[in-house]
Amino acid sequence: MTLPLWCVFISAVLIFLARIPVGKAMKGDAGGYDNHHPRAQQARLTGLGARALAAHQNSLEAFPLFAVGVLVAMVTQSQGLLINALAVTFVISRILFIVFYCADKPAQRSLCWFVGLLCSLLLMLAPLLV
Repeated sequence: MTLPLWCVFISAVLIFLARIPVGKAMKGDAGGYDNHHPRAQQARLTGLGARALAAHQNSLEAFPLFAVGVLVAMVTQSQGLLINALAVTFVISRILFIVFYCADKPAQRSLCWFVGLLCSLLLMLAPLLV
């Protein structure tokens, strides 16, 4: 399996890792984890739980664009150091995005979001770049 494909796998796992603090916040809620209405309970979260939920949701939104970018690079047989670097940079930016979101660091979070978006878009333009 190529490095960009591993990055797609890691990015998929990150979606669910970002949700761990959400579950902890819900479990720590006064009534405990509400498995009957978890989305309603999530909507009432504040602080770290709410930020972790937003990071999780944003990870779901960012994943398809990145996955398509990697697929475009693969289908067009664009490979090499640039493609690998873009894929790894995306993963690093998403890890930092989640960390900064949970830590309530909006400027750093936004920068990481932008870097990840740029990596995804550049992967889609891979045939022009390599």
